[in-house]
Parts: sequence; C-alpha cells; structure tokens
Amino acid sequence: MVARILDPAQQLVIATHNAGKLREISALLAPYGMSCVSAGALGLDEPEETGTTFVENALLKAHAAAKASGLPALADDSGLSVTALGGRPGVYTADWAERQWFEGEPGRDWFMAMGKVEGLLCQAGPTVDRSCWFTSVLAIAWPDGGEAVYDGRIDGTFTWPPRGIMGFGYDPAFVPAGSALTFAELPLEEKQRISHRADAFAKLVAAQFGNDRAAP
Repeated sequence: MVARILDPAQQLVIATHNAGKLREISALLAPYGMSCVSAGALGLDEPEETGTTFVENALLKAHAAAKASGLPALADDSGLSVTALGGRPGVYTADWAERQWFEGEPGRDWFMAMGKVEGLLCQAGPTVDRSCWFTSVLAIAWPDGGEAVYDGRIDGTFTWPPRGIMGFGYDPAFVPAGSALTFAELPLEEKQRISHRADAFAKLVAAQFGNDRAAP
C-alpha cells in the first residue's frame, strides 16, 4: 500500500467536539503548516463509539468526519488505564464521565469520573497499586477511504485529590512518571512534550512530514 501524506494546502478536520483536544492537536500541527477545523465547528455529528479498542474508535471517528466533510480528518481516541483496575476505564474512559441531569440533558462530569477511579482504588485498601497509563491513538482518514494509525503511551500514578486547572479530562489526577506535578499543573508546553498524545504525534510527524518538512 502506498503511504498517504497530508497536504498542508488542504484543511484538516480534527474529529472532536472537545475544545481541549482541539487546542492541543492544533498547536502540535501548526508548525507543519496544517490548518485545522473541528468537527464541532463544521456541525458534524459525533458517531457512536462502538469499537472495543482505541484503534477501532479512532478510525471510526476519523472516517466518519472525512466522509461527512470531504476533507482528510484526524481523530484521537485516548484513555486512562489503571493497573489495579485491570486496565479500566481504558477504552471506556469517557463513558465513566457520562451523567444525566434531572432535566434530561446529557453531559460529562470529569470530577465524577476521577472519583469513580478513586473510589475503586480505596476499596482495594491503602496499599493498592496506583500505577496507571494514558494511551493515545491518532488515526488519519481520507475521503477515499485511505487511513493511517499512530499510537502513544505515558506511564504515571493516579493521585487524589485532583490538582491543577490547566488540563482536561483525568489530567488533574494523573502524575506522569518523573514528575511531582499532575498533567493539569504542568505548563501546556511541557505536557505537549511528554504526553501520550505527543508520543503518538511524534510517530505521525515522522511518517507524514519527514525530516524535510519538520518544524524549525
């Protein structure tokens, strides 16, 4: 199969309605001349994530956005896996944040999601293993059905109570290995340098842009 390469002259759809993800991915792609627009800004529906792996869900979202927009699309599927919980929440990371308000409007409560993890860890006792890791899978899809996948990971520790205001999702409860700060306490530049998404993105850059198109 011939490798597919992104064209900086063509807009790239970031297949997300999550403003935090859009900011991170757009910032990572900006040095390579890519102009990004979110699926939310285009009014695209979010497809149901029926996959059982990060790769399946990332490809599902990327292909849906590419087909609906007629543009290449990049999707991220990422999540937190906790060793003592057998890798949960894993691919269901976002589902653990789902809540229903009394008026019937759905939404996500990330503090509630972090509290679920902490509750399960507390049930296991004070000596429970709090090691965990974030996984990120970046999938690119083209309107003609072409695709490419890149994965990344970062290990760390689940901490409580949550700390910091600069991250999103489970970031306030995740302390990356070698740091005393949570992802939500780290400056964005530092998080972008070491994160699971940065790991996957480095592989994407090597394949899509190469040394001749690398950022200065």
